[in-house]
Amino acid sequence: MGTSDFIIDPAILNFDAPLAGIEEIRKYNPQRHEMEQLSAILHEATDIQACAAYKQLSDEEFWVRGHMPGMPLMPGVMILEASAQLASYFTQKYDLLGAAMVGFGGLDNVRFRGVVTPGDRLVVMVRLDRVRRGRMIVASFQGVVDGQLVAEGVLRGIPIPVEAINAQMSKS
Repeated sequence: MGTSDFIIDPAILNFDAPLAGIEEIRKYNPQRHEMEQLSAILHEATDIQACAAYKQLSDEEFWVRGHMPGMPLMPGVMILEASAQLASYFTQKYDLLGAAMVGFGGLDNVRFRGVVTPGDRLVVMVRLDRVRRGRMIVASFQGVVDGQLVAEGVLRGIPIPVEAINAQMSKS
C-alpha cells in the first residue's frame, strides 16, 4: 500500500511530540480504564476533517490472557473501538455533531488485513466523510501497524441521548 492510499501519510506522524495525551482525550471521550483505546493524538487536519492517533499495546491489555491463550491477538472489536474513539474525539473537540456524547451507529465494509499483538503500536486514522449535525457522522477509518494496513472500513456515529439515559437510570 502506498502512502497516498492512507488517510494521513504515516511518515508525517511524530510519536515524540503528540498533540494530545490521555488527559486531553478524556476531556472529549467518556471511556476510562481498560476501555481507553487511545494513547495519544498525533495529527489533526481540520481542512479534510481527519486525524490520527495511536494505541501502544502491552502484555497488560485486558484481552491478552483470553484472546487467544498462547497467541494473544487484539480482538477486531477493540480495533474498531479505537477507531470509533478517535472519530468521537475529533467530533466532540470540534462540536461537529452537536451532541453531549457520540455512540456507535454502525459499521460498513470492515476488513481486517493483519494481526495486532502486544508490543505493537496501532495507529488509527479517521476521516469524517459526512457530518449531519444532530443526526450522524460517517467516517472512513484505517488501522496501521509498522506501515501495514491491518484494518479499514466505515463507521457511523450517532448522538447518544445522555439526558434520557440518565433519567431512566435514576428511576432504577
